[in-house]
Amino acid sequence: MDAGQGLSTSEVQSIREALAAGRKPRVVFTASAGQIAGQVGQVIELTDPEVSDEFVVVRFGRDELPFSPADLAVAPKGAGRRVVEPKPEPEPEAPPAVAAPEFVLDTPRVPAQRQEEPKVEQTEKPPARRAVKAVKPKGPAGLTVTLAYADGEWTVAAQQGSKALAKPYVVKPAEALKMVALVDVPGVQEAVEQILGTERAEAEQQAEKLRAELAEIEARLAELREAR
Repeated sequence: MDAGQGLSTSEVQSIREALAAGRKPRVVFTASAGQIAGQVGQVIELTDPEVSDEFVVVRFGRDELPFSPADLAVAPKGAGRRVVEPKPEPEPEAPPAVAAPEFVLDTPRVPAQRQEEPKVEQTEKPPARRAVKAVKPKGPAGLTVTLAYADGEWTVAAQQGSKALAKPYVVKPAEALKMVALVDVPGVQEAVEQILGTERAEAEQQAEKLRAELAEIEARLAELREAR
C-alpha cells in the first residue's frame, strides 16, 4: 500500500473494531506527518472526529500523540521488525605473486617528474531540514445540551463527548420556553409556542369536561340530601 494515501474510512472502521477486540493496530506515518514519515507506531485510541480532525491517538516511542487519518497508513506486514543481514563470506586469499627476475642496464635512470594532483575543495552542504509538524494539544471534548419534547413532556439532557453528564430529566413548559428564548434561531421559538398553545387548549377542554362532570355530581348529591 502507498504510504502517502492516508487511512480510508473503511480502514478507520477496521482499526476501531481491532481496538474494541483489545488489539493495537500498527500504522506507518505518511509524508504529511513531517520528519517522522516512514516510521511505525501503534494506534491506542480513537477520539471523537467531530471534536478534532486529529482523532487517531498513536503511540510512537514514549509519546502518545493525536494525528489525522491523512498522516497515517496501514503498516505492511513485518513493518517495524529488524531484519538481520547475512554476513558476507570471506573471500579466499590470493597466492603471493612470484617476483620475476629483473634486468638492469648500465644506463643512468632519469627520475620521473612528480606530478602534483590538483586539489579539489569540497564544500559540504548542510542537510536540508524537514519541516516539523506542530502537534496540536488535545483539547476537551465537546459539550452538548439537548432540550426535547415527547409525549407531552419537556426534558433536558447533557453530554460531553461520549460521556453522559445528565440523563434526561423533566422540566416545566415555562422553563423550556425560557431556554428556547436564548436561542436566536428563526422558527424555533414559534414552534415551541405552538406546542404550548396546543397543550393549553387540550388542558382547558379537559378542565371544562371535569367541571361539567363535577356539576352533575353535586346536583345528584343535592337531590339525595333532599330525600332524607
